Amino acid sequence: MHDRVLILDYGSQYTQLIARRVREERVYCEIHPPTRSLDWVRDWEPKGIILSGGPASVYDRDVPTADRELFRLGIPILGICYGMQLIARLEGGEVRGGRREYGRAELTIREPNALFEGFDPGEPVPVWCSHGDHVDEPPPGFRTLASTQTLPVAAFCGEERPIFGVQFHPEVAHTPRGDEILSNFLFRICGCQPTWTAGTFIEETVRAVAEQVGGGTAICGLSGGVDSAVAATLVHRAIGERLTCIFVDTGLLRRGERESVERTFRKHLGIRLVVADACDEFLGALRGVEDPEQKRRIIGERFIRVFERASEEHARGAGFLVQGTLYPDVIESLSVRGPSATIKTHHNVGGLPVDMRFELIEPLKELFKDEVRQVGRELGLPEDFVARHPFPGPGLAVRILGEVTPERLAILREADAIFLEEIRAAALYDDIWQAFAVLLPVRSVGVMGDARTYEHVIALRAVTSRDGMTADWYPLPYDVLARVSTRIINEVAGVNRVCYDVSSKPPATIEWE
Repeated sequence: MHDRVLILDYGSQYTQLIARRVREERVYCEIHPPTRSLDWVRDWEPKGIILSGGPASVYDRDVPTADRELFRLGIPILGICYGMQLIARLEGGEVRGGRREYGRAELTIREPNALFEGFDPGEPVPVWCSHGDHVDEPPPGFRTLASTQTLPVAAFCGEERPIFGVQFHPEVAHTPRGDEILSNFLFRICGCQPTWTAGTFIEETVRAVAEQVGGGTAICGLSGGVDSAVAATLVHRAIGERLTCIFVDTGLLRRGERESVERTFRKHLGIRLVVADACDEFLGALRGVEDPEQKRRIIGERFIRVFERASEEHARGAGFLVQGTLYPDVIESLSVRGPSATIKTHHNVGGLPVDMRFELIEPLKELFKDEVRQVGRELGLPEDFVARHPFPGPGLAVRILGEVTPERLAILREADAIFLEEIRAAALYDDIWQAFAVLLPVRSVGVMGDARTYEHVIALRAVTSRDGMTADWYPLPYDVLARVSTRIINEVAGVNRVCYDVSSKPPATIEWE
């Protein structure tokens, strides 16, 4: 079994980032709520425990806390921000408020013990702070390791126990040497071994899937995205031709999507693939519908019906359903903060019936998106498939603001293809998290060939992001924007104006609907 680290989530916006940093060191970790019992923690057998930051004060009513006995299990612990304050409070120290600090600070190392191995005492180290409370003096049995101009205790450690706290965030990019601090905790303090790799994950997952399915058969709904592609490839490696993949052509796909999926899975990977052509069915159900949530519900319900029909026809008797569930989907249900407000129904088409007859296979439920891509490369999936930008389950329907019609789909499909062609030609595709075109529900006046036009408007969207939770608009070079605009207006009939979206998330979302 791999060495593993337990992350207790106290509601920080950076908790997933902590997990990603630990995984990047090839150490397995999981995020769990702080309500896990001591017995559960003992049985899980972590090599180390990290207490995340959080928005609360340790003095708030009903504040998420920890059992003090956690600090007496002998397991190394690292408290980050709120996690440090919680350690101080529970161990008899005093946590003070009224000194809010957000942004860059200079850390001075007083004692370069194991946590700061490799750091020179007295040398200023840039760190990122985001807190309201702070610790003025370490609790009894602890000593100060580092300070800043405003924080007398920016880091501390137990004198006889492997318990550490830092008031800053080592997991963020704004703490340039944060990776070294986390690495010191994982390897020097916890004694972890870096065995969590794409190769070992594939071996273990293939073995587990083969054991789960036994002599049975499985089906997988392919979306054309990397998650379902990697999930299907893993399961195919485990059970071979007893897997049937079903690709539903909704008529809402990008140009060449169906052909790309057929080519990759049938010819390149040799996986049994069934294509269910339901274009007319989806377009008929969407006729006259403008509300984005209604579009999503209609597409999700219709998808399930088409998928069920295809599975009955081509994979009758299959007892397992392969899903491309990722680890962030699992974390969502365990969050200390509770369920998030519904901004919009999840991009992935679906909504599985409670009484479905299938047993689920979720081979990616331990992985983040970047890990899925790495596994895909290790499995031999083509790079253009593995590195492709995310695409919403409802497809182009949520990039057409207003009613979805064959004419409007044709316009958007061509404009979107031109946009992607040009950013690839400019060698910018891999720098961008997601890029796409949107068809707006307005028309504008233009002039073409000395004649007045009254045509459609296309908006272009390109963002950078790590995981889609937050995003910044990408500063496309003016010459690239000019080429894209010129080509769309010249080559796509019915468009006379192109705009560029310079909104970040938040306050905007990445998709327009």
